Amino acid sequence: MSINSKLKIFSGTANRCLSEEIARWIGVPLGQAEVTRFSDGEISIYIKESVRGSNVYLIQPICPPVNEHMMELLILVDALKRASSKSVNVVIPYYGYARQDRKTRARDPITAKLVADLITAAGANRIVAMDLHAGQIQGFFNIPFDHLTAIPILANFFNSIDIDSGIVVSPDLGGLTRARQLADRLSLPIAVIDKKRVAPNKTEIMNVIGTVRNKTAILVDDIIDTAGTIVQGAKELTNQGVLEIYACCTHPVFSGPALERLRGSSIKQVVYTNTIPVCPEIEGEKFKVLSVAPLIGEAIMRIHEERSVSELFD
Repeated sequence: MSINSKLKIFSGTANRCLSEEIARWIGVPLGQAEVTRFSDGEISIYIKESVRGSNVYLIQPICPPVNEHMMELLILVDALKRASSKSVNVVIPYYGYARQDRKTRARDPITAKLVADLITAAGANRIVAMDLHAGQIQGFFNIPFDHLTAIPILANFFNSIDIDSGIVVSPDLGGLTRARQLADRLSLPIAVIDKKRVAPNKTEIMNVIGTVRNKTAILVDDIIDTAGTIVQGAKELTNQGVLEIYACCTHPVFSGPALERLRGSSIKQVVYTNTIPVCPEIEGEKFKVLSVAPLIGEAIMRIHEERSVSELFD
């Protein structure tokens, strides 16, 4: 693939394996940047090659440890901007702090907007993100924003396996649009679990809307964090007479008791993408990782060549 020499790919330390895979797909070497720490823990960045006049794509998910990776991202953007790059395009496979996108109680912060302001103030010219927890976060930026989705990747996987009498299930009402997108690609009906959240990371299942008895259910969400929602949903689906259950998501945060819950659940297989690095030890019969590198790589190429990104999902 012939690539304009003015395109450069840089990576933070949050998910270097994904960055390397994207760079290989595009056909350019990963930019040389040194990320170290001062003795007091402050982050030190050194860009080890010229980026003057280049369109730089910086890949850094805001994943755990979230605050470390967030600060690293901001300093990298600042360094690249001050090094006279033509543009700094920030590729955020996983947008941390996205779950606080509005005030639900008095005196709540809106951290999704705060993060947007910080990245913009650092000097970013464009944002590329994947499967935001709330689509309206795009409006928190006053710079171009390209929103990618892993739904086609997940759909291709489920189309490749033999599923009899399937149904796509959203674990909550907020994910209904996502479930419908996957269901349309799989030509399957949809159902939704009506739930009540009693506290952060704690939910109470209410009921299942839709006919799921004697079907194979595909539970789809954007994030699996502590896995409480997915596992409770799977338990309720089992009570409703579902034969088999698959769970899938874009972002495998897998914090706290998540892996223990998933292993002990009735879920047959958990499918997720590599927007966030996950320990390879968990992979096996019950866990399946899919790569988003070709999708992000193609999006970067289309942006660089001023072609449509939305055509990727038509």
